[in-house]
Amino acid sequence: MSAQPTAESHPEPRNIVLGVTGSIAAHKAADICSQLVKAGCRVSVVMTADAQQFITPLPFKTLSRQPVVTGLYDEEEGWKPAHVRLADEADLLLIAPATANCLAKLAHGLADDALTCIALALRPQAKLLVAPAMNGKMWLHPATQENVRLLRSRGVEFIGPDAGMLSCGYEGIGRLWNVDGIVAAALELAGRERRHD
Repeated sequence: MSAQPTAESHPEPRNIVLGVTGSIAAHKAADICSQLVKAGCRVSVVMTADAQQFITPLPFKTLSRQPVVTGLYDEEEGWKPAHVRLADEADLLLIAPATANCLAKLAHGLADDALTCIALALRPQAKLLVAPAMNGKMWLHPATQENVRLLRSRGVEFIGPDAGMLSCGYEGIGRLWNVDGIVAAALELAGRERRHD
């Protein structure tokens, strides 16, 4: 197994925005956050309202050592809204887990929360990596598959989903990809697109 990149191998911190949506797999995002920080990234976590039904912001605040954005109107110091600042700074927006609802919003340009606003406001040089997690029938539904095709045509990259036993009791495709694989893909994309300005 290859060694994980370290802070020493990337002296310029990569800015990763980690979006967490309302899936039972949301708790795995805490491990993703931890590994990215250990790899030398500056991680800013953005949680949807539904994500907060599965995990609280506190673990992400502790692991990232950064404020956690939980709403579009979260206040912070300075004049620039948090979602605009994060979109301007991001080398990579990683959404893990990403629900079917999130994919539909991304595909159709809906921006009704901080996460989807960040996705629309990303710099052209930044990458968007999506790790879906949902019921297998939802993943295979023609509407979801069409949304995935549309997003891929715009340059959005996907990792997963995986097959196996799902939390809903069914067995099939829809599991969040393994954490190590998501972290490796995120580091590769963020490193490839690191800013030099």
